[in-house]
Amino acid sequence: MSRSDAESVLEPLIPALRRHARALVGDADAADDLVQDCLERALSRWWLRRTSEDTKPWLFAILRNLHVDDLRRRRRRGPAIELDESNAPSAPGDQEHGLGLRDALAALDLLPEDQKSLLLLVGVEDLSYEEAARVLGVPVGTVTSRLARGRRRLRDLLERGRPVALRSVK
Repeated sequence: MSRSDAESVLEPLIPALRRHARALVGDADAADDLVQDCLERALSRWWLRRTSEDTKPWLFAILRNLHVDDLRRRRRRGPAIELDESNAPSAPGDQEHGLGLRDALAALDLLPEDQKSLLLLVGVEDLSYEEAARVLGVPVGTVTSRLARGRRRLRDLLERGRPVALRSVK
């Protein structure tokens, strides 16, 4: 398969990759960088892809592995400190729905990485349990149990109304 054929297969999957990356990292620019790295890796290793399988789980596995590698790299470096957080724009007072969404995303970030990834792959990207198992490299039974634990924990966090940790600005 030529590079243009690979591009024609990859292009329709970009919106799903961007959506998943945005949910993983929480920042549009970082998500775009992650998707670009994923597509670059996929194109450079296109010949390694199993042609008998669907491309979508393969791409999500690459995306997730790049994300996990970045998390590990940042953990080794230590926390990043913003030089000037005081100029962050504030939300208008009529944004209650946005605040609820922010609370849900913050609760999702409190989940362990394996549960968060599964909730996003199955719940947002609509991958089957089998496809999610291939992305994560685990048995389907593990997907089922992690997904159940992740859903239960997310529901508990949202029902308790756990406050979102706000950054203090000095």
